[in-house]
Amino acid sequence: VHRMTARRDTEPPLVLTVAEAKPLLRGMGINQIYEGIRRGEIPSIRIGRKILIPRAKLLELLNGGPGAT
Repeated sequence: VHRMTARRDTEPPLVLTVAEAKPLLRGMGINQIYEGIRRGEIPSIRIGRKILIPRAKLLELLNGGPGAT
């Protein structure tokens, strides 16, 4: 009997949940992150009630790239 093994994806995710983004936003609480999203300071995509943060855009913002204030 040959079993197929699941291959683990080593690529980082393209989008993060607020909880997954929190470690990158050190010192910010969940409520502060949601407020930053609401104000448009933190890039986000809303799909229904789910809020996703594009990883590349967040890293660009944190590294002082375009869109950084």
